[in-house]
Amino acid sequence: MITLAAPVPPATLVLLGVFTLAILAVIYALLSPGRAKLSWQRRRPGATPEPTMLSRGASGLTDVVDTVIGRSGRGDSGAELLEQAGVRRRWQEFVALMIIAMVVAGMLGVLVQGIAVGCLFAACVPVIIRVWLGMKVAARQRAFADQLEDSLQLLSSNLRAGHSILQALNSVAREAEQPTSEEFTRIINQTRVGRPVGDALSDTAARMRSDDFSWVTQAIAINREVGGNLAEVLDAVGGTIRERNQIRRQVKALAAEGKMSAYVLMALPVGIAAFLMVTNRSYLAAFTSNALGYALIGACVVMFAVGGLWLRKVISIKF
Repeated sequence: MITLAAPVPPATLVLLGVFTLAILAVIYALLSPGRAKLSWQRRRPGATPEPTMLSRGASGLTDVVDTVIGRSGRGDSGAELLEQAGVRRRWQEFVALMIIAMVVAGMLGVLVQGIAVGCLFAACVPVIIRVWLGMKVAARQRAFADQLEDSLQLLSSNLRAGHSILQALNSVAREAEQPTSEEFTRIINQTRVGRPVGDALSDTAARMRSDDFSWVTQAIAINREVGGNLAEVLDAVGGTIRERNQIRRQVKALAAEGKMSAYVLMALPVGIAAFLMVTNRSYLAAFTSNALGYALIGACVVMFAVGGLWLRKVISIKF
């Protein structure tokens, strides 16, 4: 027989509502594009806007984070991760927002269960954000790989029309979809400031982790040294990439069942724990009442992580 948990006090519900609205406001501020406005300098030339209390606090937090990151020397890796994920924010601002999210999640955990749950919620925020960034990086790289065939066709068509390699790359940057257009725009901008085309292409291939695009880079580099018909070379490389994509899609279709099984097995423990926390909180209270319960929770987390890595290894097929 299932017994419902004791009613939550109204003050706790009010605080939960306030924190939920705060989280939604932060998400809206991050994702909302906002309206296009004229800059302050154009509207009032010579005038300097006075910073608000919120802007001063945000600037102070960002400066502190910038100082800490500068001392630790991890700013470059974080900025590179944001570039790979396509997040257009400075790493210092992103870390500041993550700290705010950790504080809000920790306070929610304290209100729901206690200090231990609050610390657990706060510790889960960086993990969730890291997983989210990894998913965005993987999705962006997959999109780039799927668009590469059309990009090569457009590139070879421009070369047949008599355009130079830079003009052809610029045409792909204008007409391709995201993230290909963004990456090719980066290549064009780097070449305009004096960087060699081969180095810019190699950097893009390494950032997108695309073996196919590295072949394209090598073909362009060899053609620039020895000459020849680059359009025909790109057509041959494009045919090879097309065949590889067909095999990759077949492998993806065959592995779909295993991936779905992995998702279900990973979601079952979390879903059952969330259901019990809502319907019968006293059933899970034994895990937070003594040291043995915390040890069992730690063992469950370790086993959950090991099982997740094992399932990921099983369904990850390389060819």
